Amino acid sequence: MFKINENYLKLPGSYLFFTIGKKVKEYSQAHPEKQIIRLGIGDVTQPLAPAIIEAMHGAVDEMGNAETFRGYAPDLGYEFLRNAISRNDYKARGCGISADEIFISDGAKCDSGNIQEIFSVDNRIAVCDPVYPVYVDTNVMAGRTGVYDGKTETWSDVIYMPCLAENDFLPELPKETPDLIYLCFPNNPTGSALKREQLQEWVDYANKVGAVIIYDAAYEAYISQEDVPHSIYECAGAKHCAIELHSFSKNAGFTGVRLGYTVIPKELECDGVTLHSLWARRHGTKYNGAPYIVQRAGEAVYSEAGKEQLKQQVAYYMKNARYILDGLREAGYTVSGGVNAPYIWLKAPKGMTSWEFFDYLLENANVVGTPGSGFGPSGETYFRLTAFGSYENTVEAVERIKAL
Repeated sequence: MFKINENYLKLPGSYLFFTIGKKVKEYSQAHPEKQIIRLGIGDVTQPLAPAIIEAMHGAVDEMGNAETFRGYAPDLGYEFLRNAISRNDYKARGCGISADEIFISDGAKCDSGNIQEIFSVDNRIAVCDPVYPVYVDTNVMAGRTGVYDGKTETWSDVIYMPCLAENDFLPELPKETPDLIYLCFPNNPTGSALKREQLQEWVDYANKVGAVIIYDAAYEAYISQEDVPHSIYECAGAKHCAIELHSFSKNAGFTGVRLGYTVIPKELECDGVTLHSLWARRHGTKYNGAPYIVQRAGEAVYSEAGKEQLKQQVAYYMKNARYILDGLREAGYTVSGGVNAPYIWLKAPKGMTSWEFFDYLLENANVVGTPGSGFGPSGETYFRLTAFGSYENTVEAVERIKAL
């Protein structure tokens, strides 16, 4: 008789955003007259930029002609997109990442979950706490996390790096030695950011102990401060210890289009085996590539028109972030983030737990956010709001919260 992967049964409850969606749906059905403002899930609301739409239309036309029709994409992705990424995201910043070290995919979420497949199940992972749930959950599915403790909401074989108000929501080097280190900066959910010298310390540490950093740079387009790096490869030695994940979802609004990429430098080796070769094998075996139309849309992100249009779009969301940050501070909330990331991290008031504050906001202000405990035990009593709504809804949501 067949057997299932019992590691799936170890996962507590359901995925965070599924739970939120279910609670909001139940409330909406019970109160159909209420206008709910959703500032929970980090989904964008602005339409695709004109340069991107134009590129997609052109690619659709190409697919309608035998002479220009495209079938399966190359394993790594089309050269026109990988070359554009190499030039704009890396070489322009002094990072020596070549096009053949870039793997095109349908998003950073999939890559952040799939990347652990090329590593032994015996590796120990270290994660920030709070953390994007996918990093931990996919390692649970692989059988790498040990036993779950329901009281502490932690896994026995995971090294947690608490990100608290006392350390500016930034991780400290772990006392135990990890094999894989997940870092996401600018951070989801706290909105915090590492300065260049701080990130260099992590690169030096990883090279010293022989660990690999899996660096999620999904929010780099929102960086506003000069001393915050856009890529880990701005740090010396990073090509020997770091894998970088990128998304087009938040910088270009591709949440419904789906496009991302992963960088694995050829210098990153283990016992003479390059991780680049392992990921290339995995990519070629399990993935048939992002659609040609979508990759042409990705190329348009790097056009002069695309850059200017997306700069304005990012500014739109960061205007929302500033409004939330200032408005909640005026209302007496303890808040952070919103400077280099489109997330605002706030302390739940009146001693409430994360989920108590979620229910309180939903019922009394009809505003949806994300409970901090859903990102890990150190997120308890905190709450995340996103700046991805419309400006009008953002203003209305803040006014509702201030009126409580």
